[in-house]
Amino acid sequence: MANDPPRRPRTLNDARTEAEAAFKKATAKTAAPLPKQAAAIPGVREQVTLRIDQDVLEYFQEGGPGWQDRINEALRKAAGK
Repeated sequence: MANDPPRRPRTLNDARTEAEAAFKKATAKTAAPLPKQAAAIPGVREQVTLRIDQDVLEYFQEGGPGWQDRINEALRKAAGK
């Protein structure tokens, strides 16, 4: 390192610095505006993926059709609604 030639400091007029700055501006990603969320409409359901323990799922499915409604009602009750 003692034998390395001294590095030339970059200046604002340095072509490489200017090129890098121009490239950075051209490739910089701008944050996309977040879409406005519509107000929740009462009674409209949304499809989601939910992981539930097998024994809990079996409990609700034992009652036959309507098990998803029963899970929804139990969640509403737990949420205090």
